[in-house]
Amino acid sequence: MIRLFDENDALEAARIWHRSGLDEYDYLPSFQQLTESKALDIFLGVIHASCEIWIEESTQGLRGFVALKGSYIDRLYVHPDYQRLGVGTALLAQAKRLAPQGLELHTHQQNQRARSFYEKFGFLAVKFGISPAPECVPDVEYHWRPAEGATFGDQSVLENS
Repeated sequence: MIRLFDENDALEAARIWHRSGLDEYDYLPSFQQLTESKALDIFLGVIHASCEIWIEESTQGLRGFVALKGSYIDRLYVHPDYQRLGVGTALLAQAKRLAPQGLELHTHQQNQRARSFYEKFGFLAVKFGISPAPECVPDVEYHWRPAEGATFGDQSVLENS
């Protein structure tokens, strides 16, 4: 089930972000040094403070979230234990519903899992650059735009997740 974030989700959402980052970002020493407590502070002060957050949860609890700034996907994270089960697909479909005119995002060039995921769902790389401090690593900007005259085609994705 996907629903809007509420204050009671903060700790678990921050844990998902932290755990997923530790799992993926072995090329980011600053993230590898991030404590769970500091991750919660950043989640509350940066992510929650500036984004609309949607949560995916099941009977097991929170499994992932997408944080949006309008049509910009600021973050999309799925706990490592729940990856490749349709959680990210459902969150991305929610983002597409909320921004049917199109979406944008950045991810690290080294993050092949994320890049493959977004490309699978029609995102195109439009610009390569360097992420802002403190990371300062190569990144890539992606855009998704619906096809001219197309209706929302992700319904089958939602039904199969």
